[in-house]
Amino acid sequence: MPISRLPRVRLPSSLLVLACVACLGSQAAAQDAHTQNVQKPKPAADKPGDTDASRYCANVAPSIAEARVAWQTKRLNELDAQVRQRIADLEKAEAAAHDWIAKREELMKAANEDLVAIYAKMQPENAARQISTMDDRMAAAILGKLKPAAAGAILDEMEAERASRLAGLIAGGEEKKS
Repeated sequence: MPISRLPRVRLPSSLLVLACVACLGSQAAAQDAHTQNVQKPKPAADKPGDTDASRYCANVAPSIAEARVAWQTKRLNELDAQVRQRIADLEKAEAAAHDWIAKREELMKAANEDLVAIYAKMQPENAARQISTMDDRMAAAILGKLKPAAAGAILDEMEAERASRLAGLIAGGEEKKS
């Protein structure tokens, strides 16, 4: 039977209030008991593993921090040494480059412009014969100041070994002692 067809019974209001209070009271009591079990923290002594672990962590934390700082310091010192070594290597390379430039400029100064002009106007076979009798530094200086086509033609007329040695000097290589 549907609820709408049930006869309406009037309950005294005091009875209704009493039923509501009883119902709500039992729910509140059950909830309080549940929250006491759930939310009540257990004393630290009940968890010996947590206490020991937290004490251990607290005890080793400073030494771990010191070890990390020591390792980082050691690593920074290693990197600093590597950087200093690279700087030293670069300074050596820079010094070598300056030496090479100075030698190259000295070589180019050895041949004055008038002498270069003379060899530039000569036939390649005649110039090759005369340059072949000069020392390597002077010959390289003259050939280095000539136009590339003229220097190439003169080197073409020389014997291969001497031409190779002079080309190496012009390019900035070291003079070979024979």
